[in-house]
This record gives sequence, C-alpha cells and structure tokens, in this order.
Amino acid sequence: MTKAKITRRAALLSGAAMGAASCASAPKMTPYVAVSEASGGVFAHGVASGDPAATSVVLWTRITPVTRAAIANVAWEVAADESFTDIIAKGETQTGLSRDWTVKALAEALSPGMTYFYRFRLGGDVSPTGRTKTLPDGAIDQARFAVMSCSNYPFGYFNVYDLVARHDDLDAVIHLGDYIYEYSREGYGGDQGRALDREHEPPHEIISLADYRRRHAQYKADPASQAMHAKHPLIAIWDDHETSNDSWSGGAENHDPATEGSWDARRRAALQAYYEWMPVREPDMAPEAFFRSFSYGDLLTVAALETRLMARARQFEYSEVIPTLQTPEDVAHFRDVILWDESREMLGAAQLDYLDRTFRNSVAKGQPWRLIANQVIMAKVTAPDLNPHVEEAQIVELEQQWNEARAFVKMSALGLPLNFDAWDGYPAARERFYDLAREANAGGMIVVTGDTHTWWANDLVDKNGGHMGVELGTHSVTSPSPYRKEFLGGMGAEYALLTNRDNKDVRFLSGEYHGFIDLTITREGARAEYKAVDTIEGGAYNAFTHAAFDIAREDGDARFKDMDGAGFKDRYLFDR
Repeated sequence: MTKAKITRRAALLSGAAMGAASCASAPKMTPYVAVSEASGGVFAHGVASGDPAATSVVLWTRITPVTRAAIANVAWEVAADESFTDIIAKGETQTGLSRDWTVKALAEALSPGMTYFYRFRLGGDVSPTGRTKTLPDGAIDQARFAVMSCSNYPFGYFNVYDLVARHDDLDAVIHLGDYIYEYSREGYGGDQGRALDREHEPPHEIISLADYRRRHAQYKADPASQAMHAKHPLIAIWDDHETSNDSWSGGAENHDPATEGSWDARRRAALQAYYEWMPVREPDMAPEAFFRSFSYGDLLTVAALETRLMARARQFEYSEVIPTLQTPEDVAHFRDVILWDESREMLGAAQLDYLDRTFRNSVAKGQPWRLIANQVIMAKVTAPDLNPHVEEAQIVELEQQWNEARAFVKMSALGLPLNFDAWDGYPAARERFYDLAREANAGGMIVVTGDTHTWWANDLVDKNGGHMGVELGTHSVTSPSPYRKEFLGGMGAEYALLTNRDNKDVRFLSGEYHGFIDLTITREGARAEYKAVDTIEGGAYNAFTHAAFDIAREDGDARFKDMDGAGFKDRYLFDR
C-alpha cells in the first residue's frame, strides 16, 4: 500500500517545538516527598479534600488500625494557619471495617473563598497536613484549575500529579475520570507495569468490593498522588474504568456476566469503594446520580456531568456495525437514522432537569462563564480514512492490543464518527444538551474533556452549524495516546494530522507528552495552557508548556482567539 507522507511545514507557535526547547533547558524535578512521612504509619494513604462549597468542604483520610477493634473515632481539625494556632472547626468521625477504615468529614461553618489547613488525629498519631479552599462568594477576578484525567498506575509514575502539587495558586483540581483502572496485571498496561515495578494490586481484574478497595488503596498510597491531594481540593467525576471499560447503564464492554457475575453487583461494589475512598459528597438520589455543580462567585459555574452509569445507552461496537454496512444506503441509514435514535441517551431526564436549573441560576447571577466537566469528546469528529496509510502487518500488530482494530480501520473509510463511545455515538442526546444550554441563555460554555489521553482544542457546533462553545481535551496522567508517534507502527502522529485535517471543528490535536490543562478564567476571557512532563518512566522529569490557547467571549459565546479561522491546520503540509 502507498502511504501518505506527512511533514510539518512549521512548528506550532506554542506547541511541541517550544515545549521541547523548554524541556531541554529546564532543571530536572526530583520526586515530590512532602507527605512521605505518612507511609507505613496510621495515615499511610495521606489526606484529601474535595467538593468544596462556599462554607463547607469534604475532608478525607484512611487509618491503618493497629488493634483488633471493629471501630475507631478519628478527630479532625480545620485551621486558618498551617501551625493550627487558629482552629476554625473540629469534630470527630467514626470509621471501621464496614467502610474499609476510610474517614470522611464535612467541615462546615467556614468562610467563602478562604484557604484552610486540616489534619486528622487518632490517639497520639497525627496525619499529614492538608490544604484546601472554599468556593468564593460575590465579585471575583479569576478562577484557576488544573484539569486532568486517566491515571493508570502501571503505565508510569504520577509525575503529572507531582507537577500539580507544586502549584500554590490553584482553586481546585478537576479530575475527569479514569482515576483508577480495573485491569489485571496481564491486561492493559501489564508489560509497562512489570518493567517499572508498578504492577496492579490485586493482580487480577477487580470485580468484588474487596478488589475495588484494594485498587483504590494502591493508587492513594502513591506519594505523588498524596502530594496532589494534600495541596488542593478535588472536583472529581468518574468515567468508565472506575467500574469497567466502556460502561453504560446496563453493563460494560469489559464485563462478562457468564464469568464475572452480575453487573449490578459489580457496579454497586465499585461505587461503594469509590464513595469510601474519594473526597466527594454522595448523592441524595441513586448512587449513579453523581452530577453536581460548583459556583465561583459572579464569574462561573462548574457543572460536573455523569455520562456513564445512570442513563447512557449501550455503545455501538465497530465489529458489530461493519457487517451491517454493505451498501452506501446502509451507511447513510446508520449515520442519519440509527445513530440519531432519540432513545440513545447520555444524561437522562433527571440530570437534564438539574442542568437546566443550574444554568438558569448561573445566568441569573450574572456569571459570564459555564465550565462543563465532561468525560468523553463532545465535538463532532469524523474518522479519517486510514486504509491508504496502514499495512496489514500494522493492523495485525494493533489487534494484539485492541480486538476492534481491523473493524475500525475498515470503518474509517465510510465517513462515520471516529468514536462511538463519545458524544458522536449519541448525537440526539448532544442536541438535547445544546438545546437546554441555548434555552437557558447559558453562553460562555467551555467544556473540558478527558478519556482519550490526547490534547484537543475543538469548536462545539450544533447540527445546524450554530456555535455552542469550545472544548479543551486534556492528555492523561499516564495512559498512552493513540495519537502518539509509537501507535500504528510509528504512524500515530500522522494519524493525528489526518484527523486534524479532515475535521474543521478540531483546531488542535496532539498525542505527545502527558500532562494537565492549567485553565485560568477571568471576566474578559480564559487561557488554557497545556502543561506537560517529558517522562513518566521515572520519578525525575522536566516540565514545560506544550501548547496554549486564549478564549474570548464573542456575542455571548466562548470562542478561540487568534487562530486565523483555520486554526493550526495551515501549519502542516500534506504531501501525498
């Protein structure tokens, strides 16, 4: 087969070339050890805070008991200063075997927009000190977030967490899901885990409550994870791997009832462990109803979505769809009718009603921005035709990692969506979300997205071409990107260029370098800096800015600024 030769005409103005230069000159960062004193002690899993409100915040820790007692009473304190001379709030929380010795306390009667310090006590043992922040009230100038996702333990060191822990001026960390992964040591990431001595515990795929608890414990024991959690409050949503790959309301791609039992039982176990081990408020409705919002003064509201377990319809699989597409008419019917089935839900009526109220309250407060914490790519992205560019040997190699590879390559020639597991697989549900935002007059919409282990900057456009906002996709903490150079037999970067070229709504796409989005929002606009690390294969690393984008409000909408209409596409030369 003839392959397209794709070469860069010029480096991105704020992209990889600048990042590599910065990386080469930057001093190497040594591993963060601020909370390592806790390792092996009563508070061996550190401390965390999350789900901040204006006058309250969730505090979390876990104790490792040294007695046979079935319960323990753990004291907590919140202070205005790190030396704890000015105690603002305190209390005591009971824990025990029934909740895996995890501790969650709601610290209340706090002041808005304040930084606090907290700690726990059990007898004479004192936890590491954590730092947290409440939501502001009234007029504020800016809010700043670290946005991240996809922290797969065996794939590498959590250097991205370490980098976030070194920042002092963040309001919160927004984690977009795949906080843990469910696979066995022989599954996804197994080879890397063995090479780095970061293999999953327990060694088998996690299914039971004890399994999920043990996996959470492993992730929370990581020193970089502990440092990040101790430094900033967390706003978390889950994606699929907190339960199982490609989960939906009735099952998951990586769940076989014949050998792994009831999906309902597995999901209940996963969610119980999640609520035990994460610093989050638990919903008043069903445990799957994990959607909520956070109001930052008169500036913005963060709306955190749940798109997996409560209402989502089952995803289409490439291998199931391809045999049904024998003629151009079959393809058109699938694209225009089957995909657009109104019953294919993502959010559900209860969540849509909640978002409607949230958006209207935000607009009523005069907030110019809505920040949407979202799991999977919302922009429209059509798969580029890979058939002229890949050879049989590359498909065979890819099939060893992904059993849908051959069907995906075949499907890529048909002008269908790139990813049926993203919003493109649920276009009617996406339009319902857009309609809701439009009817609430909720402009200024910035969507932040995880899942793909890839950097994105996308325009969001409805079915009639109306501009709805922008989407910022973050790379992963450790999980590998399909757009990295090594993918597709060394063609991953070319795959990214083809995807970028063939999709006008995709303004930037890169699979290189793990990292997070450093997002600052002001009344006038927003700036997203894609902060990256040069390695996850050891604890020392360089950090740099891989790309940066400015966002302005124009006619009430969030739009990328100074991207010349075509974005970065004109910086590439496609030599066929």
